[in-house]
Amino acid sequence: MNHLLDQLYKTKLRLAGLVTAVAGTGLLFLSHLVATTPTLSWLIGWPTSELGTTLLSAGVIAVIFEYYARKEADERATEHFRNAIRQEAPAIRDAVLDSFAFSPEGLKNIASADTLDRIATNAIGLRLDDANIARDVYADLREQVIRSPERWRNVDVSVSLSHKDGVPVQGNASMFIATIRWEYEVRPTSSTLRFVSTSDQTEYRELLRDPTVAGQWMFEKLGTLDASSQDTFEVVQFAVDSAERTIRRTGRRGAQVYTVNLGKVASTGNKVRISYTYRILVQRHGHLLYIDLPRPTKGLHVQLNYSQADIRYVNVLDYFASPDASRVERSPKAAPAKTIDVSFDGWVFPRAGVAFVWVLEEELDSLKPRS
Repeated sequence: MNHLLDQLYKTKLRLAGLVTAVAGTGLLFLSHLVATTPTLSWLIGWPTSELGTTLLSAGVIAVIFEYYARKEADERATEHFRNAIRQEAPAIRDAVLDSFAFSPEGLKNIASADTLDRIATNAIGLRLDDANIARDVYADLREQVIRSPERWRNVDVSVSLSHKDGVPVQGNASMFIATIRWEYEVRPTSSTLRFVSTSDQTEYRELLRDPTVAGQWMFEKLGTLDASSQDTFEVVQFAVDSAERTIRRTGRRGAQVYTVNLGKVASTGNKVRISYTYRILVQRHGHLLYIDLPRPTKGLHVQLNYSQADIRYVNVLDYFASPDASRVERSPKAAPAKTIDVSFDGWVFPRAGVAFVWVLEEELDSLKPRS
C-alpha cells in the first residue's frame, strides 16, 4: 500500500476510535448522573451504562486489536503475494516477453533508446553466442541504419557512357561523359539537398557523412580541369513528384556545390518520388565507375549503357552485404545497344554500391600479334 494512504488510514482509525471512546465515556457519565439526579429519573430505564461500556470497549480495545491484527494481516498478505510472484514468475516473464516480441510498440513505449540498444545487443549476443561480436555488429548497424536520416526505396539508376567532345578519343587525356539519372521514393527529412564536387580527399570523406548531401563526387585535378569546373560535374535536372525544382550552383576553389530546395514536402512526412540527373567526367583509362548509395536502400536497379563508348567488356562488382545475390543481365552480343542491368531486391547498407570495371577496345588491339 502507498505510504501516504497507509498513514491516512491509521489517522482515520485513531480518530474513529477516539470519537467512539469519548461517546462511550459520555454515556457512562450520563448513566452516573441518572442514578444520582432525581430530575433524570425518567432515563433510568435506558441502557446508557451498557451502551457506554460497549462504545468505550469498541473505541479503545477493539481499535487497538484491529490495528495490530491488521498489521499481521498485511504481513501475511505480503508473504502470500511474494509466494505467488515466485510461483508465477516464469509464466509472467514469458507473457511479458511474448507481448514485447509480437507487439514491439509496447516495448517502445516503456523503454528508452539506450535500453532498446542494450536489449538488441544482448539478444544478438545470445543468438551469436558471442557478446563481443554482438556489440560490434549492432554498433555498425546503429551507425549505418538507425542513425541514418532517410531510407530510400525502389531506387532506379541509369548510367550512359559516351565520349566527351573536344578531348582526344584515345590517350591519357581521353575522357568519358557519364550521364547518371537517379529516381527513388523517400520521406524527406531535410528541406535542402546538396550535390558537391571536390578535389580534396579529406573534404570528400567528410561529405560522405553529411545528411544534407545527396551526392558527392571526387575529381582529382587533371591539367586545367578540377572539381570546380562544370565540365567535370554538373547537375542538370531535379524533380519532386515530376515537378521540376530550381537548381542553384555556387563555385569555389577546387569545389562546386549544387543546392535544391524541396519546399514544404520535407515537413509533411509524406513519401515522394525524387529524380535528378547529373553529368560527370570519367577517365577512360581509370577503367572504373562506382555507383555509391548514401542511404539505406530497399530495392535497387542499376543500368549501364556503354553503346557510345569504345568498351570491349565490362565487369560488374557489387558490394551488397547480404546472403542473397544480385541479378546481373547483359544485352545480347548481337544487339546494337550494349547494356548491363544489376538488380537487388533486399536492403543495401550505406556506402555499398555497384562498380563497373571496363576493358577498352584499344587495349585488346594492342595485345594482338603484329603481322
